[in-house]
Amino acid sequence: MITTERQTVSANEVLPETAQNFPKTTHSGEDDKADSACYGFGAFLRHATGHDVRCFASFDTFVHRCMYRRVDGAALGIARALFGLAMLIDIPEERGGGDLDLRWGEPRDCRFPLIHAMEPTPALPKMGIIYGLMWLGAAGIAVGYRFRTSAAIFTGTYWYVFLLDKSAWNNHSYLYGLLGTIFLFTDANRCWSFDAWHNPPGAQTVPFWNYFILKFQFFVLYFVAGLKKLCREWLSGYAMTNLSYHWVFYPFRALLGPHLTDLLIVHWFGCIFDTTVVFFLVYGPTRKLATLFASAFHLMNSRLFHIGMFPWVCLSQLPLYYSFSWPRRTLLADGAQTTFKNEPTDEHTFRREGNPTPNRRRRQWTMVAMLAYCSLQLFLPYSHFLTKGYNNWTNGLYGYSWDMMVHAWDTIMIGIRVVDRQNPDRVHYVEPFAFTDNDRWTKHADMAVQFARCIERNVQQEAPKLWTTRPGVPPHPNVSIHFDIWCSMNGRFQQRIFDPNVDILQAPWSPFEPVQWVLPLLHQFSALRDTLIRRKTDEVLGWSNHSDVLFIADFPGLTLRNYVGDDLYNVSLTVLQGSVRYGTSPDQDAPASSVILHTGQSASLPAGTFHAVETIGEEPSCYMYTYVNRTKELETIRNGPDAKSHPAMLPLGDELLHRWENFVRFLQHVGNSALYELYGVPMPRRLKELVADG
Repeated sequence: MITTERQTVSANEVLPETAQNFPKTTHSGEDDKADSACYGFGAFLRHATGHDVRCFASFDTFVHRCMYRRVDGAALGIARALFGLAMLIDIPEERGGGDLDLRWGEPRDCRFPLIHAMEPTPALPKMGIIYGLMWLGAAGIAVGYRFRTSAAIFTGTYWYVFLLDKSAWNNHSYLYGLLGTIFLFTDANRCWSFDAWHNPPGAQTVPFWNYFILKFQFFVLYFVAGLKKLCREWLSGYAMTNLSYHWVFYPFRALLGPHLTDLLIVHWFGCIFDTTVVFFLVYGPTRKLATLFASAFHLMNSRLFHIGMFPWVCLSQLPLYYSFSWPRRTLLADGAQTTFKNEPTDEHTFRREGNPTPNRRRRQWTMVAMLAYCSLQLFLPYSHFLTKGYNNWTNGLYGYSWDMMVHAWDTIMIGIRVVDRQNPDRVHYVEPFAFTDNDRWTKHADMAVQFARCIERNVQQEAPKLWTTRPGVPPHPNVSIHFDIWCSMNGRFQQRIFDPNVDILQAPWSPFEPVQWVLPLLHQFSALRDTLIRRKTDEVLGWSNHSDVLFIADFPGLTLRNYVGDDLYNVSLTVLQGSVRYGTSPDQDAPASSVILHTGQSASLPAGTFHAVETIGEEPSCYMYTYVNRTKELETIRNGPDAKSHPAMLPLGDELLHRWENFVRFLQHVGNSALYELYGVPMPRRLKELVADG
């Protein structure tokens, strides 16, 4: 444990600051200047960051004298405990432990595994056991009990649940899996753990690479996220509009106004922060200031976004950039200086490697594996030229590229059309959220294919209820499935993302080939965001508090069929560019008559009717709907203009209560799962419909 006896370190153990450990040669004056410059840079690097430039003299030096030099494991133990604690809170929340019955209990629900043949365990109780093991593994990490086994259980179950559903991926859930894997291979249980208390190690030191790999992972998190923001979409302020109206930005909004706050503070400063913060944390003179900015950044994020434990995990790892012994120095009230067995007094001492150790080769292979991992982490965010099948308007799946918040999506319509191939007149429409609880699949072709196959499976199972069997008509019809999905990315026009004429069940898809049925982003209209869209939006919103505008762009030969609700009035269609054929109808059939509208022409739309807008000509068209919402108008008259509720600035009590309720439900689900597996006790399950209705 802790000892106050200062260990004697011989001159043969520690490499002195002079060059006496390297062969002495005769230098010319220019060589002396070069050596002096190199020595000065090395001294600066050692003083500013704690690292020695001589680590890179050779691979053996890098491995044995640097990565495997022994340092105090106190800070690593605290980082391990805080990470485990964060995961104990995360599992009942963002991993869905509190809603196990809703997330995994309905066999008809659609899953989006990374490996298409991968399926969840067939019964809800087994998923409850897996979640229970995951939570116990996180508890073992937090307290350091049988650490290696606990970390392996947590990591294995976490990645299994993670890989089962791409639609739930995000960058921080990916980060948790990486951190769990990293901790698995470290000696983070040598300090502040049950393992160290029950079986004290010979020294509470760890190889330096245990710290290096964790800090490198956070370097990738921040720096690559900053590089991803060095694009026009982010630097022009399109990604996160109107965020300045949140109360955390009030001081900036009062000084700069909302528009400049969005542009300068949210976008520009966010980019600068991500690309530079790790360098300022590594550099000693700026470390404390960088810690202050990083703490403020993550605390603000915890109020701005629903991102679970991510800000707290990042905050818990900031002390890794300080002294390896900071927990001991903090806890020692008398401020006494302590040293630790097998650890030199200076924690950044550059040690001389003596005779070759028996595990020399194992060390080298460990470093090869670590460097391969680091290279993979730098490569994956830019690997989309290989995995072309996952690309759409953006590159790759969301969750491992560190492109956090760069793309803001707005989906206004999801049309799912199921057609009987034996009888094309027999058409059914599927409610978009009947088999899934999110719309992530609408932006990714691979998930669209998985969703279409899931719908086909459910239709086949429900066929006797949905399809009237007649002579010559099979009881399990052969169907085609078409998606008509309208999205906007970063304030652009709403447009289709998939070709609505393509049968997704028959559409080709490969992870390594571009997807031909993903429609391209209409970049020719992107520049209108700053001019026409902004001007027209300000104009229409100025009509009244209940007027609104919707911007649409479409491809030649495609038709938008839409319905004008009875609660809308003063509805008009105005063509901004191109030509369209417009007609109305009392039902979804083709309109009896139509008119052609060119750029600048408008038409009034009656409420309670269907209409069709077909883009004609060889170029895409763009147009806008303007309308007034009568329902909102009546609500304002009935409740008054100031009836809108304002959320609490710091609803900490509500958040703690919500987390406690999630945790209690999680324990109930795991307990019920165990009772079912052991004794066959039926497991109660809530219905999504009842939960959604409150």
